[in-house]
Amino acid sequence: MKYLLDTNVCIKYLNEDSMIRQKLVENIDLEAIAVCSVVKLELFYGAMRSDNPDQVWAKVKRFLEVFISLHLDDISALNAGKIRAQLANAGTHIGYNDLLIASIALSHDLILVTHNTKEFVRVEGLKIEDWEIE
Repeated sequence: MKYLLDTNVCIKYLNEDSMIRQKLVENIDLEAIAVCSVVKLELFYGAMRSDNPDQVWAKVKRFLEVFISLHLDDISALNAGKIRAQLANAGTHIGYNDLLIASIALSHDLILVTHNTKEFVRVEGLKIEDWEIE
């Protein structure tokens, strides 16, 4: 594995964003990509809050089936504690879901693919790529 997808990238793909679809379908080996349980939580929540939960849920489920799934393990939890402490000591904070996503990426030495670079750039040692920038 090389990449961990953030929620915003998954949503862009599901909404048929051509740049994200091209990157995922044509340029990247799907075996190099993972999605974590925190991103899944956010996607599931969005599906359940949509105007057509059954249809959106089915679309999300089909999308997620092709990726390796990573969960929050003890190493990720330790990383999350370190990240949160570092940011708190610096007088900044990070949303809990983003904190957990970053910690999972760090634990597996993955590049986080996100358009939310402003939030994640503050996480020390986290590798980030924004596939929405040409």
